[in-house]
Amino acid sequence: MPKEAVAISPDQVAIIDYELPALAEGQVRVRTRYATAKHGTEMAFLKGYAAQRGRYDRELGLFLPRPEVPGVPRPMGIGNMFVGEIIEAGSGVTNLKVGDRVLGYGGFRQVHTVARTRCWKMPAGLSWKSAVCLDPADFAMAAVRDGNVRVGDAVVIFGMGAIGLMAVQIALLAGAQPVIAVEPLDNRREAAAACGADALLDPSSRDVGIEVRHLTGHRGADVAIEYSGNVEAVQAALKAVAFGGTVVAGAFPGPYPAGLDLGAEAHLNIPNIVFSRACSEPNREHPRWDEARIYATCWRLICEGRLSGEAIVAPVVPFADLPTEYLKIATAPGENVKLGVEF
Repeated sequence: MPKEAVAISPDQVAIIDYELPALAEGQVRVRTRYATAKHGTEMAFLKGYAAQRGRYDRELGLFLPRPEVPGVPRPMGIGNMFVGEIIEAGSGVTNLKVGDRVLGYGGFRQVHTVARTRCWKMPAGLSWKSAVCLDPADFAMAAVRDGNVRVGDAVVIFGMGAIGLMAVQIALLAGAQPVIAVEPLDNRREAAAACGADALLDPSSRDVGIEVRHLTGHRGADVAIEYSGNVEAVQAALKAVAFGGTVVAGAFPGPYPAGLDLGAEAHLNIPNIVFSRACSEPNREHPRWDEARIYATCWRLICEGRLSGEAIVAPVVPFADLPTEYLKIATAPGENVKLGVEF
């Protein structure tokens, strides 16, 4: 029987058995070789603060309070994307065959049963580390586009997790200069340098708003992209952005504490604040753009080698070590950027 890693509680991960479902029409069975976690979103659900907002009502477009805050379902599946080989194909599958190496969405499981429409066939030679960064590239691409980054724009990006690191690369592809990476952790600043950032700033040792203005001839950044989920980073983005510039809020944080100052620079410099989420449809540029087009664009750039995950997926640990290594996402962020797993 195949095995999977699940969260039993916020501080306990276990490897358990699971049963394979019947293979339905249009599905493929994939033996997993590598997989990765999605740090921010998984922590939001693992720790439970995502559920505290209540139930999202799609018709009203807002959260409605619940009589009681529900507990997080346990065991909770963990993991985000995987790479593996197809070992079985259901009826109606014509674009994929047994032996094909594919990328798909799914947790830390030894074998996946997924729809063919949610698999991407990998070209020969494509690094699995780059392939599994399709998901963060999706959100990073949306943030760069929502910020209307153009050739020559100065861009500052807060938070060098996987999405922030892909945003660095996409902003560079869009012709931004300089692209400034803001991150307090040494390992993530090093990853930003490997991804091509023009300047690296440690917000724990300097005033980022002032530094960004010095780096941009005192104008400030044309676009500030916030992917740390930290209230101090939001404040620094409002301070760093140029008069009339744009702050893109892309993170998925818990409720911010009191103290965010929307007077000061935010009041005098009249920046635009844009919220970005690639999977909230319709896209801001509907009908020309939707998430499917974003995926297609990101996948092409990854396959062409113009977007890379080599510096992003770290560390890579054995599947058997997940009960201890997964928890380090929260307890030891200085030891990881985007957790990779080898099966």
